[in-house]
Amino acid sequence: MTLSVREQAKYWGLAAAVFFLLLWGLGTVMLPFLVGGAIAYFLDPIADRLERMGLSRTAATATISIIALLIFALLALLIVPMLVRQLVQLVNAAPTIVGQLQQFLTERFPQVMDNESVVRDTLGAIGKTIQARGGELASTLLSSAMSVINAVVFIVVVPVVAFYLLLDWDPMIARIDQLLPRDHQPTIRAIGRDIDKVLAGFVRGQVSVCVILGTFYSVALMLAGLQFGLIVGAIAGLVTFIPYVGALIGGALAIGLALFQFWGDWLQIGIIAGIFAIGQFLEGNIITPRLVGKSVGLHPVWLLFALSAFGTVFGFVGMLVAVPVAAALGVLARFATGQYQSSRLYKGQTGLDES
Repeated sequence: MTLSVREQAKYWGLAAAVFFLLLWGLGTVMLPFLVGGAIAYFLDPIADRLERMGLSRTAATATISIIALLIFALLALLIVPMLVRQLVQLVNAAPTIVGQLQQFLTERFPQVMDNESVVRDTLGAIGKTIQARGGELASTLLSSAMSVINAVVFIVVVPVVAFYLLLDWDPMIARIDQLLPRDHQPTIRAIGRDIDKVLAGFVRGQVSVCVILGTFYSVALMLAGLQFGLIVGAIAGLVTFIPYVGALIGGALAIGLALFQFWGDWLQIGIIAGIFAIGQFLEGNIITPRLVGKSVGLHPVWLLFALSAFGTVFGFVGMLVAVPVAAALGVLARFATGQYQSSRLYKGQTGLDES
């Protein structure tokens, strides 16, 4: 006998409550396993492709793990220290940059920058605040992250969890499929495929877009001679998941720094602006269509809300699960909307007579 809608809602609601309770109570303990699971999910298509090329699952997993460890070592030894150094230098240079802007505005628009001008006071306050709070913010983020994460355990556990989950991914999914309620198995499978499609489009696709564009911006800006090119490119790539915002923020920051560094050399400033124009062309016409495609994605506003809400309630762990939970809720909302539009409540007696 099929369970009523009320009974189904009770059981699924209880399962959701247990999940969020565990997330709230065991967030720190679950963090390495969530990160390892996310890495395994991200790398599973690569392992499947290597299997189709003739490798066993074990060999494919081992190959991916070795390459991933080499990339991680390269990032830890070279890229991350450069990012931190440029971030500190940018924070310390903020008062000088603001001072140069004040001098420029004073020479060009003296009536705006007199001694009693609000603009003058505001710019001075901004420069001092960035220098005073920027370093404090960076150190606070690092210290809080280290207080949440036991670094040694994290570094050891995450690769091990990712390795074993990647190795056993297909049998694990098959086992979960066997445990689905028989009466609702087709519906749950369809919803699961839709959730996977959204996550594949966003997590695998959009994260790849962010990494590719961040790398392109960073390398191109450094080759163009911009003093803080690496950190500006990293910022632009990080927020690329919000359409146009990454290019606007990164472009404004890069052009502003280029005006400070290359004032008078309009060719050099034009090159910096051209880098972001090329990046936008590549993103819209080549990178995003190939990696993300036409899959149903996550609306940026919904994604930002989920990140903010889960981050506030569950901390750093909540931010990690915000994307898959937001994807699942979005798919469930579309499913519920479809059910409503095919119901008598929506169609009424007239709609039923016409059908």
